[in-house]
Amino acid sequence: MDIQSFIQQLLNGISLGSLYALIAIGYTMVYGILRLINFAHGDVFMLGTYFAFYLVMIFMLPWWLSAILAIALSALVGMFIDRVAYRPLRNAPRISALITAVGVSFFMENTGIVVLGARPKGFPRPDFMSHAYNLGGAYITGVSIWVPVISIILLLVLFYVIYRTKIGMAMRAVSTDMETTRLMGVDLDRVISYTFAIGSALAAAGGIMWACKYPQINPLMGIFPGWKAFTAAVVGGIGNILGATIGGLVIGIIEIMIVAFFPALSGYKDAFVFIVLIVFLLVKPTGILGETLKEKV
Repeated sequence: MDIQSFIQQLLNGISLGSLYALIAIGYTMVYGILRLINFAHGDVFMLGTYFAFYLVMIFMLPWWLSAILAIALSALVGMFIDRVAYRPLRNAPRISALITAVGVSFFMENTGIVVLGARPKGFPRPDFMSHAYNLGGAYITGVSIWVPVISIILLLVLFYVIYRTKIGMAMRAVSTDMETTRLMGVDLDRVISYTFAIGSALAAAGGIMWACKYPQINPLMGIFPGWKAFTAAVVGGIGNILGATIGGLVIGIIEIMIVAFFPALSGYKDAFVFIVLIVFLLVKPTGILGETLKEKV
């Protein structure tokens, strides 16, 4: 493989990894506060693409406006899921919330098949995403350039919210010690609701850019990206936002490089991703940046 092809594949890996990172952050934010794996997160990712699709195709809105509205609607869906499915189980055993998360995921997928139809739909990709650029002899599609750029902007906004705003401070406090934070007068339900909204908005943004990269959507499209993003969150250190970002990039680059360097094994690229997960669980179960939690006696 020449240097141009390597750069091209590396950018493709960073582009794919950026999408995994955006989804993984939603997993890690919810887990960091509730110690809950929100299995419905991949379905919010799917729903965001359908919101954008119908806003463009039916309401004829500009692509950028449709994307913003779809992200906002997905944030509301995330808050709604927390309100009806998880909030009633705040004081229940964690296994109850975990089973509920699985149930919400199945409900959204099957409702999507009935309401939206099982047949895949072509996603309207804007011109700047499909345009090809010649960078030093390597042909790079717009989606491989713009996806990481947009992802970095979203991550900077997220870090600003987490480390420079009151709601971000409350999120960090709740993730450190929920009971003490409650005693200090913080409205836990409000903080958790905002956490779901931010995570769902990032998942929708990732879903829309995913649909730009692979312009075909269906009600089950969130399953595999969701699982891989969950893998990225574990590899990076679930509960750690920077770790989820690093994990997403690692998984994305590994997946693309396997296809590029070992084309005969491209059919097993998903298996390699989950092998990475198993290796990390065996060797370093807390992930790259994760910390060992101390159990209270």
